Amino acid sequence: MDGRRLTRRGAYMMFVSRGSAAEEIKPETLPALVSQALEGIAGAGRVVAVPPDITRFHSRAGAITDLVYTALGPKLAAVLPALGTHASMTASEIATMYPGTPAALFRVHNWRRDPVELDRIPASFVREVGEGVVDYDYPVQANGSLVRGGPYDAIISIGQVVPHEVVGMANHAKNIFVGTGGKEAIDRSHFLGAAYGMEKMMGRADTPVRRVFNRAFELARGKLAPILWILTVMGRNEAGALVMRGFFAGDDVECFERAAALSRLVNIDQLDENVDKAIVWLDPSEFRSTWLGNKAVYRTRMAMADGGELIIMAPGLAHFGEDAGID
Repeated sequence: MDGRRLTRRGAYMMFVSRGSAAEEIKPETLPALVSQALEGIAGAGRVVAVPPDITRFHSRAGAITDLVYTALGPKLAAVLPALGTHASMTASEIATMYPGTPAALFRVHNWRRDPVELDRIPASFVREVGEGVVDYDYPVQANGSLVRGGPYDAIISIGQVVPHEVVGMANHAKNIFVGTGGKEAIDRSHFLGAAYGMEKMMGRADTPVRRVFNRAFELARGKLAPILWILTVMGRNEAGALVMRGFFAGDDVECFERAAALSRLVNIDQLDENVDKAIVWLDPSEFRSTWLGNKAVYRTRMAMADGGELIIMAPGLAHFGEDAGID
């Protein structure tokens, strides 16, 4: 996978497509890749970056955001972490994950107050893609500052594509419509995934929830500021070190599809037999709630034998949800 300016679907573009199961994209290579990606918003005035919070620390989104700031300077007007319902980042977390980006640029998404509704996906569509497991419509929501004609001329959505329990493969449109969405959008997308069954979705790029997000992107495209997607794929090398296997950037869904295909190769372990006992360690710097810590269950459940034992070591566990009001 190596190429630039791969035209698809009329005017939509892939700006960077690099990666394979064997490739290690070195840190010194990132500036050139980010520079190529930023050609996708050439001419934009005020830009907002939408990267993940500290729970996606290993995505390398921090380094990429720092490089975006280095390249754009004052054109990078704000950084809006895609919190969803997660707790806002602390000053220490921002300094740790984004050391090269001024803390003054960071904004906090409030999922109760900040989203606006851009459109609505009819219940008939949700029911069809979900094979009848739910019967409700879906609100297309995003942070109000991201709308076309608002304070920003372009959006850079940055994050990692990795197997995910709700949508099958994380990121792309989910980063905007859940990461900067509101209660109804978050609740309905997550319940659709739960009702459909995460065992049928984990590690798959084409799922009912993904189809809803893709449809949301189609409906919202003319209502949001133009979006440049920058997506990474991370994996471990033979020495066990976490390395970047892929870097993809574009303004359409193709960059996600390519990243998801690579993630499926490097982020899923196929076992010859089920596991009778598993021990999962949750990094205390990332996992401080059962809401996030439950990933230890989601990501092992298909591998566990009937009657198997799962032991979760979570030294950073401090609360149930990511929100004091919900707790």
